Amino acid sequence: MNTATTNNKHSDENFRDSLATVDKEGKRKWIYAWKPKGKLYAIRKWLSYLYFIIFFGLPFVKINGRPLFMFNIPKGKFVVFGKIFWPQDFFIFGLAMVTFIFFIILFTAAFGRLFCGWACPQTNFMEMMFRRVEFLVLGNANQQKALKNAPWTGGKIFKVGLKHVLFFISSFIIANFFLAYVIGIDDLEKIITEPVSEHIAGLSSILIFSGVFYGVYAFFREQACTVVCPYGRLQSVLLDKNSMIVAYDYKRGEPRGIKKKNQPAELQLGDCIDCFQCVRVCPTGIDIRNGVQMECVGCTACIDACNDVMDKIHKPRGLIRYASENSIATGEPLHYTTRMKIYTGLCMVVLVLLSVLLFTRKDIDVTVMRTPGQLFQERGEDSVSNLYNIKVMNKTDKDIPLTIKMKNMDGSVQVVGKPYVHVAKEGQGSGSFFLILPKKDIHNRKTEIKLALYEGDKEILTETTSFLGPVQ
Repeated sequence: MNTATTNNKHSDENFRDSLATVDKEGKRKWIYAWKPKGKLYAIRKWLSYLYFIIFFGLPFVKINGRPLFMFNIPKGKFVVFGKIFWPQDFFIFGLAMVTFIFFIILFTAAFGRLFCGWACPQTNFMEMMFRRVEFLVLGNANQQKALKNAPWTGGKIFKVGLKHVLFFISSFIIANFFLAYVIGIDDLEKIITEPVSEHIAGLSSILIFSGVFYGVYAFFREQACTVVCPYGRLQSVLLDKNSMIVAYDYKRGEPRGIKKKNQPAELQLGDCIDCFQCVRVCPTGIDIRNGVQMECVGCTACIDACNDVMDKIHKPRGLIRYASENSIATGEPLHYTTRMKIYTGLCMVVLVLLSVLLFTRKDIDVTVMRTPGQLFQERGEDSVSNLYNIKVMNKTDKDIPLTIKMKNMDGSVQVVGKPYVHVAKEGQGSGSFFLILPKKDIHNRKTEIKLALYEGDKEILTETTSFLGPVQ
């Protein structure tokens, strides 16, 4: 990173101990980013449309009457790909979190902040929705600066007011769909259509989320990436010299400048003409020529801007491009290296393992325990019984009357109170039952019993427990 400015007359390391959006007095420097244009921006724009379709469309997708995704933290109910998960499945979420962190480490080590620039919700909403609304209402960066410094007139009040109204409406819409991922689209519809008095908490949540999103996109903006987001902070320890980053080719670009008539003939300048176009389009206000920085979200706006300048001065494109520090140093193009392939393979392996765990998880969880403090009971002269407690978690969308049968022994099962254990849909059920065995079949202090749980005639689960009996 440091070699980017070694031979540059503008070299200055002060950027490394400060943020691009904060001045020397610690005050916020507002970023007036120029509107980007170019091939990469066009691709990102079309991908953002796909992202918005997915974000606003998924809450309406259901599998077997359940939403595709729902994360109802207040009720401890989570739905992933139509399968319901409860706090009892916490180990799966713990493993998913470990897998997620492992995936981030591997992905970032290989591909840098590719996610931030191309898929992060913050970047997509800020750059592809709110920033474009701002350009539409207030004009380009220079017009925005002029409007900022202009006196308050009717025209300024109208434009600024319209921008904030549109920002809040957009934030309100996003908040509604965000809440749909928490409580489900059906409950959200009730909040919208039913009397306000019946859904004070839900409406309050929508307004709070709307305020948060509005505050982030109208005022906090790029600070969310540079100050709050832990991913940006972790970047410095996750990246290495082989990671793919948005990089400036200092070997080709330095020393910067435009050769003038009175300069010595032997003075050789690089391809960078020090036009600052890469800085002007950066949404976080950094100079990518200083090397990789924490504030860089990999949005590629600087690549498009630099390529446009290179076209105009008839120089090859790629002065700023996707590369690694080592590829810039050696002058070689970025390759999909063996290291990247291994990391990609490991990422796929952990995702497949987690997917298998999610999709093979049982819909019925059963816990069978012999009643604590209870010994065996004599049943006449030829039989012995044990009392058991059963707890059942039903993760399906239908009520299940469970019947219990023994698989490996000749005996009987007597459920206390009812002939079956009733388990409500997406709920829990419990009960007690006796296992009764003939004395002639009991040969040890403890005998292993296999229990089959049936829904009607369909066996859905097998559970193993122990039977306590007299020693013959």
